[in-house]
Amino acid sequence: MIPYGRQDIQESDIEAVEAVLRSDFLTQGPAVPMFERTVAHRSGAKFGVACNSATSALHIACLALKLVPGQRLWTVPNTFVASANCARYCGADVDFVDIDPQTWNMSVPALRDRLVRAKENGTLPQIVVPVHFSGQPTDQQAIWELAQEYGFRVVEDASHSIGATRDGERVGSCRWSDITVFSFHPVKIITTAEGGMALTNDPELAQDMVMFRGHGVTRDPAKFRGESAGSGAWYYEQQILGFNYRLTDIQAALGVSQLKRLEENVERRNRLAERYGSLLADLPLRLPTVEAGNRSAFHLYVIRLQPEMARRSRRRIFDELRGSGIGVNVHYLPVHLQPYYRDLGFGPGWCPEAEAHGREAITLPLHAALTEADQDKVIAAVRQAILGA
Repeated sequence: MIPYGRQDIQESDIEAVEAVLRSDFLTQGPAVPMFERTVAHRSGAKFGVACNSATSALHIACLALKLVPGQRLWTVPNTFVASANCARYCGADVDFVDIDPQTWNMSVPALRDRLVRAKENGTLPQIVVPVHFSGQPTDQQAIWELAQEYGFRVVEDASHSIGATRDGERVGSCRWSDITVFSFHPVKIITTAEGGMALTNDPELAQDMVMFRGHGVTRDPAKFRGESAGSGAWYYEQQILGFNYRLTDIQAALGVSQLKRLEENVERRNRLAERYGSLLADLPLRLPTVEAGNRSAFHLYVIRLQPEMARRSRRRIFDELRGSGIGVNVHYLPVHLQPYYRDLGFGPGWCPEAEAHGREAITLPLHAALTEADQDKVIAAVRQAILGA
């Protein structure tokens, strides 16, 4: 089976992990701060807070921005459920903004229209979470300008797009957002096995996220609020209700090693994506487009079937590709149509463009270790599945 995504582990990664295994610290040692500094510096942000997943990073981002019950978070439906669930963890409400038909990212016109209506009826969001679908940067400057006008905070779910740029600006700089979140799951651009990171330029947000990540506990005497006088080095304080969302030093060492190949990885993904685009151009498909000024990280390569042109149903095409050893997938089933969110009142027609995307999408294999020979097998199988004998 040729998988749609997979990790690229080299000997240098193994050596980096082995070095930590032979060291004094497997967790809460020096490797995590080094990884945080390295990712933040590479992205152009001031602070990084590493977590055991991007989901955890989204959660502590919402907590640091003080999202509470009765407030609202808006995101898109064509994402993994974590982009919306982070609000529900805080007891807040969720709503969904439709996507742009070309970029498949949050539609800025749709967001603007929704904000106008929400201001009129008193339902403006406290947080908006644009998602960098498949690795393509969102129009963050336009979203940030709306944030200044309507008073919401911005958390970029950039789980797909470490290594991407927009007009030369690196994703993760937080120039046009309060917090940016990366994912380091094995199918992402670089991996720590499981893991994520929240980036910010705000020192107070960074400190709050550190506290939420680590049980709400501090050992810093400068921050103590209790009766610490006369206490020894053992003293610590839990000051808020936090969580155990820590990344281990083993994972961080893998991340630091992987980061050294980030540019090479993204360049390889872009070359493979260009090759797909050239060799699939004559089929009845909508292929990914990269917006002018963007450099996508191409975490995913998603094609959309054109129902009026394809000879077979998506189900038949999907099953035939899987049967041919091509590990295709679908990204994503619209979040607002999941049973949990239907129970909250959402349903078909809420975001028509995202729903169409969910009906038509198939994700083809794309990762740094994919060979052109394997890509040729994918292309031949796609042609056969769509056009038939």
